[in-house]
Amino acid sequence: MAFWWPLLVLAAAYALCRLLLFLIPPTVPSIDVDASDVLAKEDSFIYIPRKGKAAQTDKVQCYEPATMKYLGYFPALAPDEVKEHVAQARKAQKIWAKSSFKQRRQFLRILLKYILEHQDLICEVSSRDTGKTMVDASLGEIMTTCEKITWLLDEGEKWLKPEYRSTGRSMLHKRAKVEFYPLGVIGAIVSWNYPFHNVFNPMLAAVFSGNAAVIKVSEHATWSGCFYFRIIQAALSAVGAPENLVHIITGFAETGQALVSSVDKIIFVGSPGVGRMIMQRASETLIPVTLELGGKDSFIVCEDVDLPNVVQVAVRAALQSSGQNCAGAERFYVHNDIYSAFVSQVVKIVKSICVGPPLTGRYDMGAICMIDHSEKLQNLVNDALDKGAEIAVRGSFGNLGEDAVDQFFPPTVLVNVNHTMKIMQEEAFGPILPIMKFSSDDEAIKLANDSKYGLGCAVFSGNQKRAIRIASQLHCGVAAINDFASSYMCQSLPFGGVKDSGFGRFAGVEGLRACCLVKAVVEDRFWPYIKTMIPKPIQYPVSEHGFEFQQLLVETLYGFSVWDRLRSLVNLVKMISEQNSAPAPGTTKKKRR
Repeated sequence: MAFWWPLLVLAAAYALCRLLLFLIPPTVPSIDVDASDVLAKEDSFIYIPRKGKAAQTDKVQCYEPATMKYLGYFPALAPDEVKEHVAQARKAQKIWAKSSFKQRRQFLRILLKYILEHQDLICEVSSRDTGKTMVDASLGEIMTTCEKITWLLDEGEKWLKPEYRSTGRSMLHKRAKVEFYPLGVIGAIVSWNYPFHNVFNPMLAAVFSGNAAVIKVSEHATWSGCFYFRIIQAALSAVGAPENLVHIITGFAETGQALVSSVDKIIFVGSPGVGRMIMQRASETLIPVTLELGGKDSFIVCEDVDLPNVVQVAVRAALQSSGQNCAGAERFYVHNDIYSAFVSQVVKIVKSICVGPPLTGRYDMGAICMIDHSEKLQNLVNDALDKGAEIAVRGSFGNLGEDAVDQFFPPTVLVNVNHTMKIMQEEAFGPILPIMKFSSDDEAIKLANDSKYGLGCAVFSGNQKRAIRIASQLHCGVAAINDFASSYMCQSLPFGGVKDSGFGRFAGVEGLRACCLVKAVVEDRFWPYIKTMIPKPIQYPVSEHGFEFQQLLVETLYGFSVWDRLRSLVNLVKMISEQNSAPAPGTTKKKRR
């Protein structure tokens, strides 16, 4: 007892110190970011954008998609200008690569503090630039970003430290490890649907792992992205980071192509068509690519669920994809036994939805960020109707006024759909909820896998093992069991898909390490006492028994039974002994007198 007592006291003292450190918050300075020019201006004029390629000039014009109020413009950077941005970032990265994790964590804390203190400002800017409501901006922009920051603070350094691996049988005298070094300049071309999070997500992983970041924001969300850049700049300055470590660039396709040709890795979030072009351009410099492309996520509802709760989740999952959010769930498969009840409850909810400008109400369905997208959605609905589908219900418009623009699409529920319809095969990215029946688990799995996309899925069942079994057979990168999109809130997990949904992963351990040069290192374990020496039978010139020696060595290390390995070891030692006692080539043994 006398021996254990001091250890218990020390352990208790250590635990108490850890608790006190946990309760005492770290000192985090505040940053000041000028937002005077981004606050709502009632005198903004209505902007009428040009359509098609004619809209791509030397300026990126910005306007509120919900009201068409003009917000301003930013330059469309030429290739030479993009290369200059990357060159500046590369110089800054060489300095930042030597920074400590303590400094990097302080950068994250400063960002987190600003976000928590300015949630309304960040959400309003996101809402004005994309059409989403404040609540939806908080869910998709604030919470996900805060979750990523706190995960990096808690675990980021651990996953970037050298990781020791087994050496196997032949290298027991060695020590094997994997080291992670920054790649240099990480380029990102991000989509418009989450302008705050889509900028911060790649930037946080890049900067925390010692890289610089150059991010091209979407031409549909340039105004907000450039404001969010001010927050990053202020936080970097507060921790003494080198200037030009992070850049935001603006423009169209030419700008993005120049970025791909200049950086050390590219992360792209967008459509499969553009993703293919990114890969082609990246192949010229052979840089690594991460593609997060389209989705046609399946939402499978078995007959044994808590129906009212699942219906609520289903409506949000579907109507969340209204052109201003993530792709959401786009195909709904409901068991025959509850199909009618499911549709009835969905119809009841959608009837209560009244679409309006996001800053003037609570409605989060129907806003469309891109010009002409509502026309595309209507074409998908028309195709389904022509092939036998029916509209169960459409939401109504409200609070739009007589001068309403066509940047809204009414939430639409389709029944009697099948896979011959484009709505079940093409990414809609709009508030359309197509519902199809299934009669068995195998049929649901077959239907869900009948897609060129493979991003995510959600499976609901009162039997969790059943839901897990179904999800395990779906060919996609992300799965939620009895929930929707919950995996993205677990920032330790990777995010990405397969097939036309892309490849590679961002977020999580895999996404963080994907920003690194992964280097395998082998070193002497007991240096200088044990060193690698080439056995005499295979030293140059290789002896006539060299191959026999190698055979015995392989059998000694990898033989199936202990007795086989021991027998080979004895023969191996015997051979080495004979080789060591043999005279060197060109000499003869002296006779004894």
